[in-house]
Amino acid sequence: MKDYQSVADAVAEEIKAGALRPGNRLPPQREFARQHGIANSTATRVYQELARRGLTVGEVGRGTFVRAVSAKSSVSTPALTESAGSRIDLELNYPVVPEQSTLLAEGLSGLLRPDALGYSLRPVGASDLPAVQESAAGILARGGWCADPARIQFAGNGRQAISAVITALVPPGGRLGVEELTYPVIKAVAARLGITVVPLAMDSAGLVPEALEEAHAAAPLHAVYVQPRLHNPLSLTMSTQRVERLADVLLRLRIPAVEDAIWAFLHDELPPLAAYAPERTVLIDSLSKRIAPGLTLGFVVAPDTLASEIAAALRSGGWTPMRFALEAAHRWQQDGTVKKLVDAKQREAAVRQKIAAQRLAGFAVQSDPRSYHCWWQLPRPWRADTFVVAAARHGIGVVPAAAFTAGGSHAPNAIRLGLASPQRDVLSQALGTLAGLARSAPEDLVTD
Repeated sequence: MKDYQSVADAVAEEIKAGALRPGNRLPPQREFARQHGIANSTATRVYQELARRGLTVGEVGRGTFVRAVSAKSSVSTPALTESAGSRIDLELNYPVVPEQSTLLAEGLSGLLRPDALGYSLRPVGASDLPAVQESAAGILARGGWCADPARIQFAGNGRQAISAVITALVPPGGRLGVEELTYPVIKAVAARLGITVVPLAMDSAGLVPEALEEAHAAAPLHAVYVQPRLHNPLSLTMSTQRVERLADVLLRLRIPAVEDAIWAFLHDELPPLAAYAPERTVLIDSLSKRIAPGLTLGFVVAPDTLASEIAAALRSGGWTPMRFALEAAHRWQQDGTVKKLVDAKQREAAVRQKIAAQRLAGFAVQSDPRSYHCWWQLPRPWRADTFVVAAARHGIGVVPAAAFTAGGSHAPNAIRLGLASPQRDVLSQALGTLAGLARSAPEDLVTD
């Protein structure tokens, strides 16, 4: 006779293997009992056990559903020793707050009605865009600046938006100026398109405008990619004076700028570079950090002179968005969900920065209280590559400076720490482990 634990174990294995997916409904308990040849009372205990393990959730009047494994349960036993099997991810960096799923579900409830769902799964047409563009302008607005809704174009996600804009602005064999430490995807996009990446000097305030002028004088640049607000990986934010100087150079030399504003929602009291040089700046943003990476949308705000080329690149690259994502973003903006999530993620960033400051006190760590990442200049005799290996042996993933280094620039002896992914307590433990590593001698920890 089967006991309830063994039956629960079998169902748990089906969930783990993917045979039962999050959102799948289990049969009513009487039917489940018949399928498994067990008593109704045993089926009841099986369902209770699955719920206790956090694998299912019961909804009154609807039934029992397979539950998506939460971030907390997946890292409740973090890998802080070499023998542990799980891993703490300080590489990928997508902020999540506890209320996120509830808020998003509430905003989508109307969209999941059969009539609305049928409409949202149709192809996107030009006549559908004005209302969504108005909502997008509200999402992107900050620091007193608001985009002209008519100038907003959409991509499937932020990376697709970046790819389309660079494709439109820089021909094969062309030159793209970038900060000497830059978003790694830019390097991959440039390599795929046959574009030369030209590293531009930075200082403590960000990109040095004079470096842009010098590089352009040496050989013309077709465009420059820049992150003025909460730069990844350095968390730098340009001052108003620096942004004005950069805008002046762009206007004077007639160089288009690709402004990556993906993280700027965390610093939303400041206007973008696009506010200072609108005729020379293409602003790119997305929902991946603001909302969630699983249902995202890319935004492109382009001047009229560049709009048609970018639109053509989006179409030819297959980078246009799905109507469902457009409708979801529109609804989330209209019902206030976007604002609530932005506020919550801004508060959460401050909490996580405090954890990092406490755990890494005494080390050379550069960041911003509003950012979800830190730049750590490692102490001697550690090297970044060696430290990454040692961290991995303790079950912690970090990113070395070389991943962000543009062109032939020298990679600093540093790593980037993404603070968004783990639960707070796990983040604190992981940073404490990394601090302990940094205080130890490399030869004591890294062996063949």
